[in-house]
Amino acid sequence: MLSIILSPAKQFRAADFSPVPCTAPRFEDRALVLRDWLRSLPYDRVKALWGVSDKLGQAAWADLHADWTPGRQGAAVLSYDGIQYKYMAPDVFSDRANTYIDRHLRILSGLFGLLRPFDRVAPYRLEMGARIDLAGCRSLYAYWGSALADALEGDCVVDLASAEYSRAVLPHLGKRPHVTCIFAERQGSRLIEKGVYVKMARGRMVSFLAEQQIEDPMDMRFFDEPGFAYHPELSDASRLVFVKKPADRRPAFEF
Repeated sequence: MLSIILSPAKQFRAADFSPVPCTAPRFEDRALVLRDWLRSLPYDRVKALWGVSDKLGQAAWADLHADWTPGRQGAAVLSYDGIQYKYMAPDVFSDRANTYIDRHLRILSGLFGLLRPFDRVAPYRLEMGARIDLAGCRSLYAYWGSALADALEGDCVVDLASAEYSRAVLPHLGKRPHVTCIFAERQGSRLIEKGVYVKMARGRMVSFLAEQQIEDPMDMRFFDEPGFAYHPELSDASRLVFVKKPADRRPAFEF
């Protein structure tokens, strides 16, 4: 069985519908400890921890102090609103695709740790790389420890997360195999990962896995939706490399 790990998005809108009943996050109690610690800090310190402008800080501060009521919560996969979620387009998934992601997809979160797609979440801001001073921990990596990796049920982990988030899982996998997907573009003799295209491709890869019901990680080689092609000579057992096709000036899909 595959466990697919994905980063969250900074943009958030609480979805007002879900194709299946929403569930409680597995680590909700530990999320509440983090939330209450953040609430105990003065605004200037939290704003510095977030590393945001005052405009964004004021909005995040309001979210931090708001109650987690049903009207402010939504299914995680439908509520994150960043590029990779737009290109994943989970709001138009088939029933079988929803069943697939419910079983296989796990969204990493600085606040909630590990989320199933239909776990209910409210707006928040807390990056996994944030520095904390809580329970003897100076970082969220220390706070979560091996708990997130231990909670993954799959015997192989598919890494579609950014380095900031995959760092919370990959070092704790032990001998469990994992496969990281690399989406790159050639620039001369080098391969460059461009943030926007990588996010698009990660979102579309989740959609591909769900609609094709992929269970063998090697079947990801057939992914070519956004103009990327698998390159076996650059890949190995723990890394699948997809290179953007030269003729494609823009992604083959639009949103």
